[in-house]
Amino acid sequence: MILPSVTTLLAAILCGGVGVGIVLLVIGIRGTTPDPTAGPGLSDKISQALHSPAFTGRVAGGVVVGALTLVLTRWPVAAIGLALLVIFWPQLFGGTRAEQLQIARLEALVIWTEALRDTISAHASLEQAIPATTRNAPALIRQPLIRLTGQIRAKVPMEKALLSLAAYLDDASADLILAALILNVRRRGDGLSLVLGNLAEAAREELEMRRRVSAGRAGLRRGVQIVVAITIGFAVFMAIFSSQYVEPYNSFAGQLALVVVLAFFAAGFFWMRQLSGSEPVMPFLARPNHKIDPADLRLVANLTGLTTAAAEAIASEPQADQRPRAVRAR
Repeated sequence: MILPSVTTLLAAILCGGVGVGIVLLVIGIRGTTPDPTAGPGLSDKISQALHSPAFTGRVAGGVVVGALTLVLTRWPVAAIGLALLVIFWPQLFGGTRAEQLQIARLEALVIWTEALRDTISAHASLEQAIPATTRNAPALIRQPLIRLTGQIRAKVPMEKALLSLAAYLDDASADLILAALILNVRRRGDGLSLVLGNLAEAAREELEMRRRVSAGRAGLRRGVQIVVAITIGFAVFMAIFSSQYVEPYNSFAGQLALVVVLAFFAAGFFWMRQLSGSEPVMPFLARPNHKIDPADLRLVANLTGLTTAAAEAIASEPQADQRPRAVRAR
């Protein structure tokens, strides 16, 4: 069976783009009601990625590569596969930049924690120390700290504002520091500066460990990229200089076979990406709209003597009021 012409394939792609545009237009007209105290959700992260200049450049490059592949080979499967490879290259074969950004964010958090410790040591309250240290905070975390300062001035409960900051930073090490601040808000103790100093020291040790681990993974990521480059180069060489060998792919059945081949390659690339990556650390503090793992609920139920349903109900209550129910009932 002969494949459709290039004009027909391009028309199908344009029709698909129009359909996606209509769906996005409907979503934009309906709109959403944002929660000012909630952290960035999946839609917010996707929106930030779509407005990123790097992602826009990769999309443009993927469209060009896909169009050239389609014109030269008339293989829509290969065109789509190479376009997706260009667009999602960092997600498949990257990770170093994101890991370095996370390390830099942790370093910025340590610097801010030390500044907060020194300010509180000068007999300043937490409500005074946070705005005072925001002005000179590192640029990587200055925006969420400015947001936190605005919430404090708007009389948002401090505990809820700190949980919102934890959702924005989304780092287990940051959760430990913010948990200490939340405990201070509840207890109003005098040893916060000492606790922050110890946490900052522990965070610096973790920072050094992350740097060593990241340096070890860099070689593995380079090896993955070399394997991918050799594979693509060999496929291009066969398509250009051995047209008779790849002639069966010009049929519809050949394109179906190519789908299977690309699926195997994609699975292999994904597996290598998993080897060069790391498992995300579970958050220490609760996140807005975050569902607690059933294993954690069973553990809490066994430790407290409650049923799993009761533990889940208590965990889903607003964080601003954690007094016992009997006390609240009075």
